[in-house]
Amino acid sequence: MPDIRIAIVGESLIDFAATGGLNFAGHEGGAPTNSAIATARLGQPIGMVCQLSTDMFGERLLKHIESNGVDTRWVLRSDAPSTLAFVERTPTTNRYAFYMNGTADTQWNPTTLPVLPESCRFLQFGSISLLHEPAASRIIDLVKAQQGQRIVLFDPNVRLSLIKDLPAFRANVYRWSAYSNLMKFSDEDAAALAPGLGLAEVAASFMASDTGPRAVVITRGGDGATLFRRGKAPLEIVAPKITVADTIGAGDTFDAGLTVGLLEQGVEQVTQLDSLPDAQWLAVLRFAAQAAAINCTREGANPPTRAELQVALDAAK
Repeated sequence: MPDIRIAIVGESLIDFAATGGLNFAGHEGGAPTNSAIATARLGQPIGMVCQLSTDMFGERLLKHIESNGVDTRWVLRSDAPSTLAFVERTPTTNRYAFYMNGTADTQWNPTTLPVLPESCRFLQFGSISLLHEPAASRIIDLVKAQQGQRIVLFDPNVRLSLIKDLPAFRANVYRWSAYSNLMKFSDEDAAALAPGLGLAEVAASFMASDTGPRAVVITRGGDGATLFRRGKAPLEIVAPKITVADTIGAGDTFDAGLTVGLLEQGVEQVTQLDSLPDAQWLAVLRFAAQAAAINCTREGANPPTRAELQVALDAAK
């Protein structure tokens, strides 16, 4: 397996999507896992950092990750149970119920932190693993260890149903953002993190200090996405026009599109986030948005391959 270019740390779980009444259809998921698989399908060598259960769900998750070409050398195993998530679709959003107390991914607590190879130019973190100890502290330890070595992408992936103390969570997100170079979140996340502020104000609040993200991308569902940078005008793209089948995994696929798109534009150092020309940033945003759009035309988290994405990008020209 080639040396990885991107690493993702976080949970891997089983999603059960409501199909009517008390019937649910299960499939492998978890935001970081969805992003890892999307990254692999988009053609970049990717490594997953997590802990999986040895139960039957954990075995399925490991097989799913490996079969999609994700490097699993940093995946630990535990006899703790797997995390389960139940999803109910609504016309405007998805409702979630998570069962993850004492589960394998929340108990990730390696004695020695993984050492990522020099070839790895991006580390992505975020999502619900940051809500549980000891995993949360060890994830942040890993993120801190990457400072100055690679670009760190942070997607808080807010799940309000899991957050017991919202003010404390908001404070944590701002604290964690200081260890990132690039942030991405949705307009719904923005409203939860900084209620009453406009999107530009929310982005500026994360870029207010000398440390922290050089750029913030806020997705707006069917309305597109906006890039905010320090000292530069925002850049906007419109979303591709599609018939939506399912939005599960859309944001995760967008994250993968960001890191893969940036690598394809030659971005491997933090300083390049500032110097990348507008035209190339717009190409990255369209790349990510088109990948997410294709995912939304399918049931469940099912991101496109690089070849499928290229067909759609060519058709959109």
